[in-house]
Amino acid sequence: MIEKRQFYIDGAWVDALAGRDHAVIDPATEEPCAMIALGGQADTDAAVAAAKRALPGWMATPVAERIALVEKLLAIYSERGEEMAQAISSEMGAPIALARANQVGAGAFHLKNFIEAAKRFEFEKPFSEAFPDTRMIHEAVGVCALITPWNWPMNQVTLKVGAAAIAGCTMVLKPSEESPLSAMLFAEYMDAAGFPKGVFNLVNGDGAGVGTQLSSHEDIDMVSFTGSTRAGRAISKAAADTLKRVHLELGGKGANLIFADADETAVKRGVMHMMQNSGQSCNAPSRMMVEAPIYDSVVERAAEVAATVKVGAPSEDGKHIGPVVNATQYEKIQGLIETGIKEGARLVAGGPGRPEGFNKGFYVRPTVFADVTPDMTIAREEIFGPVLSIMKFESEEEAVAVANDTPYGLTNYVQSQDAERRHRLARQLRSGMVEMNGKSRAPGAPFGGMKQSGNGREGGIHGIHDFLEIKAVSGWAAE
Repeated sequence: MIEKRQFYIDGAWVDALAGRDHAVIDPATEEPCAMIALGGQADTDAAVAAAKRALPGWMATPVAERIALVEKLLAIYSERGEEMAQAISSEMGAPIALARANQVGAGAFHLKNFIEAAKRFEFEKPFSEAFPDTRMIHEAVGVCALITPWNWPMNQVTLKVGAAAIAGCTMVLKPSEESPLSAMLFAEYMDAAGFPKGVFNLVNGDGAGVGTQLSSHEDIDMVSFTGSTRAGRAISKAAADTLKRVHLELGGKGANLIFADADETAVKRGVMHMMQNSGQSCNAPSRMMVEAPIYDSVVERAAEVAATVKVGAPSEDGKHIGPVVNATQYEKIQGLIETGIKEGARLVAGGPGRPEGFNKGFYVRPTVFADVTPDMTIAREEIFGPVLSIMKFESEEEAVAVANDTPYGLTNYVQSQDAERRHRLARQLRSGMVEMNGKSRAPGAPFGGMKQSGNGREGGIHGIHDFLEIKAVSGWAAE
């Protein structure tokens, strides 16, 4: 078992001043794989103070120098990708192939996009040709608390740290206590890249402890949080007294609208996307909504595809899904599967309990329900596991109404060859992102939602914007 108890504060690894021990559980074995310390108020205060001291100098550092340090970080991150993949696989159960290609790969992808976007962005410019003596200056928000989840650790850490660093912000990172090992490796990379003391700090902790302390801290200027909607509400309330900026990327209940003219790979694509990362993605297409004429054939095909999804140990190479992150998530998912059965949904693949051959570990059977209706619990709650709900619709208008009938608004999906229909739906679906016919968003395109899926946008130039204030200066022109 690894023992890593230190925090990274003011450019050095230091022992925890307060707090308590915490065992990191390997979800494949249900045994501890590491022991860390969860910080207390003294640790939080020390990290925030270090970031506050470093802020004036880092804000004054030329943008080109800040970009150069992020480029060095990217090089180190890429060189040490294998150890990062192993850490993520151990702490949250991602199969090693997924950890290498997708989990670690996402971090490199985002850092690269930030670098390219920053080189094109004008941090200072005239307001307009007509009013050149009014100057627009983009400057750092200030000291930022970055609170990240366990399901895509480096995806979220890089989306926040990369943008904050380029914007000139200093920061305190609190990773999830479920996946702290990857974050501590990342702190090593930041140190090796040569970021000035205090620019980046890391304190492990849980939401009720360090998370609340950061959210309510008077010297924190902004909180950037990714996680559950419930936690997002708590952070917003804790931050209200100090009127700090709060950016939230929260849960989702994505609708995947499959029309009769969808391409032949649409169903398989939707099922496999749902099952990726064991269903632990906020943008998962968890509601497969199918046009009536093809409904029966889609249900049959979805069940066939789900039956081919293999479940295996994270340490095994190959394409399969691993366990979910912990016992709490496992029990929640099992409860929702049972609820789906009790409420009358038709189980066509998977079901309760562990997959065959597993008597230990938080493994969930790839599960598909058909004949789901909008009022059912599994159609409304974010399950965050490998569970797909299939629903029928008769018309485009009905599909839009049901898709939008959710408190969430992160990602929706459309499968149709009719361009005019796709364009209509893109405007009618209430979500921050709409993906059509399996086409991914462009590199650097903004990631984020609306309604109870949060606010703010991450990635590329929009992600950098989230960490910037805009200052209008008049009388700039020389006399």
